[in-house]
Amino acid sequence: MSEPLTKPFTKAEMDAMRTATRDEEGLKQRFWDKLRRVAGRIPFAEDLVAAFYCATDPTTPNRVKLILLGAIAYFVLPTDAVADFLPLMGFADDAAILAAAIAQVAGAIRDDHREKARKTLSDIGK
Repeated sequence: MSEPLTKPFTKAEMDAMRTATRDEEGLKQRFWDKLRRVAGRIPFAEDLVAAFYCATDPTTPNRVKLILLGAIAYFVLPTDAVADFLPLMGFADDAAILAAAIAQVAGAIRDDHREKARKTLSDIGK
């Protein structure tokens, strides 16, 4: 079970994340589309949305933005290490990638990002 979470990204996955982060507006649209579909099924939704708000905050340092946008791009990829439709396991890899990204940028996600995330999730009916 933990093997897919510790394997390095494939070249195709890395290329897809690079492409996704180059098109920031497209990434934002895909993020919101997928979040609306799955928000009620993922326990890490608040962290994910707070990371999104941090990554799109103009005051966030570029290094932090890149790390968080990479994790968000992985979340929106149509294919990943564990298929998202699998019960219980489907979002485990997404959660692991997000947790690793957040650990790398500890402290960058501020209370205002988290508050905005809570409000957003409340508004979309999570």
